[in-house]
Amino acid sequence: MATIKDVAKRAGVGLGTASRVIAGSGPVSEAAIRRVRKAIEELNFRPSHAARVLQKGQSQTIGVFVPLIRGSFYTPILHAIYTALRASGRHMVVDFGQSRESERQDALDGAEFLADRGCDGLVMMGTALKPADLARIAELQPHFVLLNRAIPGLQERCFNPDHRAAGSAAARALYEAGHRRIAIIEGPKTANDNTLRMRGFQETLSHYGIDTEGIPRARGDFSPDSGRTAARELLERGVPFTALFCANDEMAIGAISYLREAGVDVPGERSVMGYDGIDLSALTVPPLTTVLVPWREIATSALHHLLNLCYGSALPVRRDIASQVLWRGSVTRIDPG
Repeated sequence: MATIKDVAKRAGVGLGTASRVIAGSGPVSEAAIRRVRKAIEELNFRPSHAARVLQKGQSQTIGVFVPLIRGSFYTPILHAIYTALRASGRHMVVDFGQSRESERQDALDGAEFLADRGCDGLVMMGTALKPADLARIAELQPHFVLLNRAIPGLQERCFNPDHRAAGSAAARALYEAGHRRIAIIEGPKTANDNTLRMRGFQETLSHYGIDTEGIPRARGDFSPDSGRTAARELLERGVPFTALFCANDEMAIGAISYLREAGVDVPGERSVMGYDGIDLSALTVPPLTTVLVPWREIATSALHHLLNLCYGSALPVRRDIASQVLWRGSVTRIDPG
């Protein structure tokens, strides 16, 4: 197996120069970089993880905490982070929480687990962490970013969609499609992002003169099963509505499933709108109209910011990525009169 000494000898450079090229840091001429890279290719050289740690004093690994392993929401986010990390020649270690009820403690335990494994930085996702908890995380690993949170004083570390504006866009879309009798399936009370999107949704309906106090609503936990249960609850109450807004796509998928089983024509009798824009939303019958939240782009920018902090790189970071309504077949336009 080729070593870094073999690479340096083949390239005709010193060991220090070869190390700097492999590490991607320090002054090296373009000609030397080309020779070293050619030698790496010819020798099929792969620096070991241990060697990189010794060279840089870093593990070249990023830790990622995700609140739950179930469902299809987190998978594209993890894939976006993984893809960006591999593009930079680095890897990730992932830790998952156990339940929404224990999410705050799970996140703190996860941060400790990831820091103990020598991760150079942390991506923490979820809404349960309190501002005071972040001091503990900073002690464990000062390089961290937060996904799906907006905390005063930590704006630079926070990467999240404007849930309030996205909820407003959902309400505006339904209203402009002619819907005035609208029902809601909300997410958990403890989820701050649910609160924000519902606030934006109801503020916009109020702006249009709709009494939001009288809106029929049920509550779920973001899972498809809870969407089914909530849809059944709304139908059993006998409350009239022409459109149903669900706080995430998975609950909307569950709601559509129950409505169709109950003989309700979607969208002929009831329109259904979701939120997030997960891949599965295109595969419902009919395909789900949803608020497409750019989670992949947000996660990639968060990771780029973290890599810039950890390794002094200059990867692009965006914070102005807007959500948009993705029109499909589950919402129909009606005559508001």
